Amino acid sequence: MDAKELRSQDTSTLNETLMTLLKDHFELRMKHKSAQLDDASKLSKIKKSIARVKTIIREKRV
Repeated sequence: MDAKELRSQDTSTLNETLMTLLKDHFELRMKHKSAQLDDASKLSKIKKSIARVKTIIREKRV
C-alpha cells in the first residue's frame, strides 16, 4: 500500500488494515517454517507494510 492511500484513511480503517496485515504475516511465517513459502520476499514486504501502517496511526494520534 502507498503511504498517500493510508494517510487518507481514518484510524478505524487503519486498525483493520493492521490486523489483516498481522494475520497475513503470521500465516507467511508458518508457511516459511514448514517450507511451503515460495517467495520469501513477501515476509519483508508485509513487515514494512505493518511498520508503515503503525507509523501513520501514531501520526494521527498527535
